[in-house]
Amino acid sequence: MLLFVLAYLGGVLTIISPCILPVLPFVFARADKPFVRSGLPMLAGMALTFALVASLAAVGGGWAVRANQYGRIVALVLLAGFGLTLLLPGLADRLTRPIVALGDRLTRSIDDDRQGGRASVLASAVLGVATGLLWAPCAGPVLGLILTGAALGGASVQTWLLLVAFAAGAATSLALALLVGGKAFAAMKRSLGVTEWIRRGVGAIILVAVAAIALGLDTGVLTRLSLSGGSSGLEQRLVDRLASREVPRSPAAPGEGSSGLPVEALSPSLDGATAWLNSPPLTLEQLKGKVVVVDFWTYSCINCLRSIPYVRAWAEKYKDQGLVVIGVHAPEFAFEKDVGNVRRAVSDLGVTYPVALDNDRRIWRAFENHYWPAHYFIDAQGRVRHHHYGEGDYARSERVIQQLLAEAGRGQANKGVVDVRAQGAQMASDGRDVASPETYLGYDRAEHFVSPGGALPDKARTYAAAKLGLNDWALAGRWTVGAEAARLETAGGAIRFRFHARDLHLVLGPGADGRPVRYRVTIDGAAPGQDHGSDTNAAGEGVVTRQRLYQLVRQQGAVKDRTFEIQFLDPGVSAYAFTFG
Repeated sequence: MLLFVLAYLGGVLTIISPCILPVLPFVFARADKPFVRSGLPMLAGMALTFALVASLAAVGGGWAVRANQYGRIVALVLLAGFGLTLLLPGLADRLTRPIVALGDRLTRSIDDDRQGGRASVLASAVLGVATGLLWAPCAGPVLGLILTGAALGGASVQTWLLLVAFAAGAATSLALALLVGGKAFAAMKRSLGVTEWIRRGVGAIILVAVAAIALGLDTGVLTRLSLSGGSSGLEQRLVDRLASREVPRSPAAPGEGSSGLPVEALSPSLDGATAWLNSPPLTLEQLKGKVVVVDFWTYSCINCLRSIPYVRAWAEKYKDQGLVVIGVHAPEFAFEKDVGNVRRAVSDLGVTYPVALDNDRRIWRAFENHYWPAHYFIDAQGRVRHHHYGEGDYARSERVIQQLLAEAGRGQANKGVVDVRAQGAQMASDGRDVASPETYLGYDRAEHFVSPGGALPDKARTYAAAKLGLNDWALAGRWTVGAEAARLETAGGAIRFRFHARDLHLVLGPGADGRPVRYRVTIDGAAPGQDHGSDTNAAGEGVVTRQRLYQLVRQQGAVKDRTFEIQFLDPGVSAYAFTFG
């Protein structure tokens, strides 16, 4: 229930975000019309269309996004015709083609107060559907939470209802603005007596808005505006306040064990793995009497990589006292579903405990998990007694293991905690100096992209670099931007990022058939020298040989804002996401 409240409140806050600006002209074009017959049907059509398209995009992949592009074109044509007839009322009388006549009838049915209520309602709803196709609010914390959950958890009625709740919240705030704005708008018309000029002004604003959307300004300039303020901070506070209460639960007898740890839930099933590494398939029945740590991870996730040295150390230290560690590999990117890729990563990382490949997210959903990494601590009776999301708090987690082992009568567990000294990408983040967020390069989740013209989904295009503010990034050269990654079509292309962190990582994959791709890294236009990462040398040179996370920068001195650039000397590379530490 809390998630639905959060989704609704996130939608309400959309009214104070610049991301709502593209649809405001179409909404306030109806400000002087009866709300029940004009404004309400339009808002309902807009909200339901947005929820439907967002649902398809979340669970249907790239094809749904491309389908929405065609819908946007149709909507642009429809709304441009609407704006022209407002700007030039005589135009409709001079146009005789069927499609224009249809558009004229739609406009007249909306604007003519003498028409029947049913026709006006239907026309307003159609206009709302068109507006809904154009509505592309920035994926702030609330909408991002919903869409990410849908992509990871699969199609469900709950996903669609959450999106409906988000759209309903936005429609509610727009309705209030329309009711207040409608009264002010009508009063202005009566006092000034300039009805026709207002009509034409609204038509001109609609045409400007249509042009802005067609040029991609609604997802370019407006996205950047929204990142600097608006509703994002309020939304994030809602997420932080409410999401912390959404703890995965299964029916279990309340209470606590002898160690004082609460009983959170019965352990969900481990069934559903597509494969197992380092072990035959394991079941809960087989694990009864053992203390179990379930670690959700994926091999290109920097947060997971930094927690693995601790998980690995626990598995080794307590294996003879009854601890079983199970790594549940739940992929984020498509290439992480490949068994060979995961097997190589497991070997490289020195993981010897059992690993379940959860390519279909069945175990993920059984635990109602939402995070990488996530650790669940299960006692000898098969009950979840503790959980921890993300990095850190390792000493507390190890003491939980010790308590559960002691509770199970497995002797006196060593009361000390492991001393981990990780190197390379697995070294702990210097959180005090990280001011750059994880940033995806595929259009499904891309933010801060500032190359002129924005991204062209799924089509090759030549991009130009741009002036970068902190956390902005840009492409240079000929790239195809896909849902998950950007792929370089010709040699010499580059990616630039203005960042603030000790470490910079980039998830990369080689060209077709695994063909290696050479690259050269610069920081502020110069070779990195001693600030090179583990996958580059002092000259900034390196090679992409397989799909994984590459550490490209590790600064040795004071951390400050720096401009990173990676140039690829060969074509075919795929770039997925930046992460920092």
